[in-house]
Parts: sequence; C-alpha cells; structure tokens
Amino acid sequence: MPPPVDLVEHGRPQEVELSEEQYEALRGLKIAGVNRISTGKYSIKPGQKVGSIRLGAVQINIRPKIAELNRLLFFVGYSSSPSIWRDEFVRLEKADGLFPAVSESFVRLASDAFARGLLRGYRSTTDSLSVVRGRVRFQEQITRNYGLPVPIAVQYDDFTADVAENRVILLATLRLLALPDIGAAARQQLNRIRAMLDEITTVPIRAGRPKFGLNRLNVRYHDVLRLSEVILDNGSFGQHNGPLAVSGFLFDMWKIYEDFVTGALSMAMQQYGGYAKTQTDHYMDRAARIKFIPDLVWCDGDGLPVAVVDAKYKAEKPKGFPEADLYQMLAYCAVLGLEEGHLIYARGNEPATVHAINTCNVTIHCHALDLSLPPNDLLKSIDLLAKAILDK
Repeated sequence: MPPPVDLVEHGRPQEVELSEEQYEALRGLKIAGVNRISTGKYSIKPGQKVGSIRLGAVQINIRPKIAELNRLLFFVGYSSSPSIWRDEFVRLEKADGLFPAVSESFVRLASDAFARGLLRGYRSTTDSLSVVRGRVRFQEQITRNYGLPVPIAVQYDDFTADVAENRVILLATLRLLALPDIGAAARQQLNRIRAMLDEITTVPIRAGRPKFGLNRLNVRYHDVLRLSEVILDNGSFGQHNGPLAVSGFLFDMWKIYEDFVTGALSMAMQQYGGYAKTQTDHYMDRAARIKFIPDLVWCDGDGLPVAVVDAKYKAEKPKGFPEADLYQMLAYCAVLGLEEGHLIYARGNEPATVHAINTCNVTIHCHALDLSLPPNDLLKSIDLLAKAILDK
C-alpha cells in the first residue's frame, strides 16, 4: 500500500499517482484542485477543506496550516459539548491521525453510555395481527381488510431499545467501521458496540438521520450523541464510486474556527453577565435591506449590545487584507452604537494590534489566537480574551 499523501491547507500542489477512477472520484468530490500531468500522474492542490480521505488504496491527508490535524475534533466538538473535550482532548492528541482520534474517542463515550445497558423507550407500532394487541384501528380494518375478522389492524406501544438515539449511534458505528487505519484494538471495540446494537434497525442513508432530542431521560447518552452527529455530519464520504471505495472525514477549517471561537468565547463571557447572539441578522439601513451577520454580539441584561466580535480564519492573506476586515468591523460598530470592536485572528495571519479610527471615536482591536497551544492553554487564552473584551 502506498504511503499517505500529506498536503497542507492552501499549500503547494503535490504530484501523485492515481488511477483514472481515483482521479474522477477526487475531481467529483471537489475537495482539492486536481490536474492531469501525464498518464497516471496528477497534481493535487489543496483548498479550504482539511481532514483525511481514502480513494481505494490511496489516502490523502490535508492538514490545517495553523493547527494539528488530530486536534480538529477538539475544535469541532468543544462549542457544542465542552464537557466531553475537557477530558477527551488529552487522549485525542495521543492518536496518530484523525481516524484513530475519532474512533478511539467514540468507543470510550459509547462504552460509558452503555454501561447501564441500552437506552429504551416506548415506540408506537402499527401492524396486522391474528390477535388484538393495543387498540384496533377500525378505519383501516374496514378499508384495507374489508371488515374481515383477521388479520386485525392494531396499534400498540413497545418498550424497546430500537429508539432514535440507538439508531444514530449505530449509524456512527457503521460509518467508523467503514474507515481505514483506525487500528485493530479500536476496530475490535467498534465491532463489540455493533454487536450490542444488533437488535437496532439500520436506517438507510436516503431516509435521513433519525430525529431525537436531548433530555433528562437520555442524559447519559448526550456526549456520544453529540460525537455521533459530528461523525455523521463530517464523515460525508463513505460510498462506493463503482469499483472504488471512498471514505473519509473532511471539514471546512474556517467554519470550525469561527464556531469554536464564538462558542468558547460565549461560555467564557458568561461570568460577566449578559448573553450572546451568534450569527444573528442585523440591518444597516432603516429599510432593512442591507443585512450583516456578526459572529458574536454580546448583550447586557436589557438586551443592549455591549460588544461585537468577528472571528477571522485566513490560511492565506487575500488581497485587501486586513483592511476589508477593518471596514466591516467599523460598520458593525457604527450600526450597533459601540465604541469598540474585536477581530480575532488565528495567529500567524495578523498580529495583535489596535486601530483608533479617525474622527468617529471607534477603536478596533485585532487579537491573535494561537491554535498551536495545548487545549487547556488555548481555553485560558479564550478566558483572557473575554476579560479584555468585557471586564473594563
């Protein structure tokens, strides 16, 4: 088996040997630019997607420019479930690559959730039986069974483990089992989880993900359900393209960064009172025709804006950088009536600076967040940012 192809987000193209099927699959997925050099040789230029994907025997890893690949799960999951990642991220870093990190974390969380047995619940079932069970569906009995005494159209409630929560975990387990390079020990544990879910219905992909709600009845499942959603949302490549098997995890790094910053910063700001409005529509004009959507607006108890924040992840500096970001933040401050605005860059793009804008009494702070820090230190730097923004 050939060694993995290692690329860096928005980095230099690399020459790779691919079959025609692999070339067509990669071009169809649109995760990177791919150009034919000669027969069997292609040039791959990575774009904004990061993660790992396998095309038959060829695995392609696209690493973030400003962070470690196996730390992606910390960024992805933290804003939705910080309780998982404060314990799990240390172990995640020990995994060699993204696939092992996902699978090993999933196995631990699923094992904890199943420690007291599978979650069970009541599920309404309709059937035609030779005896009465539950209530008779008289309308169906008359219209479909023509009033015959048997079979009897009935509806009854079953107390079963075949509920939406277990179906989602089963789908995530099957998705992980389809991935390469997860290690023999993790694969063995995933097969054990698959066996525990043997009575659970496998939902076809075309039917969509089973719907569930997080509540006190399934609280012991919350962590593994959140990670299952991450797996199902981002492991979007698990298919057969003719004779070619395609599988992997791919993420938009800019979206991961923005979600992490707004989620973690919102939690850090809570100690100062108020609440967050994230990705909420605002309008510049009175006719409400010019819309803008800041990443985070922090409001006081009366609902008045007290701070505005935009997270900026730029793996490479575009034309007009950072002036366009400053113009955007100036507009936010003007409309929201704020004297200060905050841009949070991934360190390596824009250094920490302060811009006092002429004549309009607005100051824009450009902060630099070091994504290479260990997660505990990174969260401490988020706490310091919250203090700098709100603790005047």
